[in-house]
Amino acid sequence: MDLHSRYPAISDLARRAQQRLPRFVWEFLDSGTGTEATKARNRAALDRVGFLPSILHGPLDVDLSTSLFGEKLPLPFGVAPLGMSGLIWPDAEGHLARSAAAAGIPYTLSTVASQSPEDLAPHLGEKAWFQLYPPKDPDIRKDMLNRAKAAGFKVLVLTADVPVASRRERQVRSGLTQPPRLTPRLLAQAVSSPAWALGMARRGMPHMRTLDKYISGDLGSLSSTAHVGYLLRTSPDWDYVQWLRDHWQGLMVIKGVMRPEDAPRLQQMGLDALWVSNHSGRQFDGSPASIEMLPAIRKATSLPLIFDSGVEGGLDMLRALALGADFVMLGRAFHFALAALGSTGPAHLIDMLKQDLLANMGQLGAANLAALPAPISLTSVSQLP
Repeated sequence: MDLHSRYPAISDLARRAQQRLPRFVWEFLDSGTGTEATKARNRAALDRVGFLPSILHGPLDVDLSTSLFGEKLPLPFGVAPLGMSGLIWPDAEGHLARSAAAAGIPYTLSTVASQSPEDLAPHLGEKAWFQLYPPKDPDIRKDMLNRAKAAGFKVLVLTADVPVASRRERQVRSGLTQPPRLTPRLLAQAVSSPAWALGMARRGMPHMRTLDKYISGDLGSLSSTAHVGYLLRTSPDWDYVQWLRDHWQGLMVIKGVMRPEDAPRLQQMGLDALWVSNHSGRQFDGSPASIEMLPAIRKATSLPLIFDSGVEGGLDMLRALALGADFVMLGRAFHFALAALGSTGPAHLIDMLKQDLLANMGQLGAANLAALPAPISLTSVSQLP
């Protein structure tokens, strides 16, 4: 089967994923919070960023490589963390880690994934990142850092934009709890999704394996937005960031930066990169689009900037890169690919995104990412900052 003919875009993978997943799993993956206005703003703001196409530039041998943390990467994107990936597809973290390693791009494991750092250690490439939801207890904190380091993770990513559980009303209405329990209502949905159900029957319903070491006893069912991880977590402050910087002997990134005034202080604290993100609209429904804040944050710091939120293809990546990002991460898209195509999905998505980047750079006459032209506003047809 020619996957590029049947699934040429992320939207095709999303449609197929929705068909194959039980409704409660789809709602977990696709939902934002509130009225999902922030999620919509991400899309609308990206669509307002345009370029003037180039003509008469002749044939191009386009180079998609980029540099991050002093290392050359073959592509300007990687795999963002997503909690409980294993609920989307059996062995999701393993499939994603192996595909990223084969492509030479970063893979980020969440603290609240359904596999632990030790589980993933045999499958990691040289560009493995560990995303930390901040434990309150300093001993647990130290142990998590040691486990991530021992497993082969090179970059620590502190997610700072989840100080409290969001409501995610679509997700709540679906009836999902943590850990997932197949109530009669959810079981009926699972039966209508045989590929997903068979995979789960073989592997077992997922739970947050990294946290097993620190949790004892039957905790019952918690809402899907206030999972067991919240029993261990705290809302980090500036002192917390400094503690991590002092104790993690490696590259460190903070995820969730949206205020330009935070960037200089984080740079002074010794962070290695900032991750501009509004959590793809999953945390706060009153946020501006991440792409709207990117230029001002770029002006406020010389650190590398990583970008996510609403990215749906190569053109979106070029929009972010032209406005100051050094690298782009995708989360939902990789899980759409898994749910749509199983183990072959991530590699197909990586190739699809590569081809999309090449096509758009050819239209712009850009032989490499440094040659991207200045973006323009498609609402006013004026050059953006």
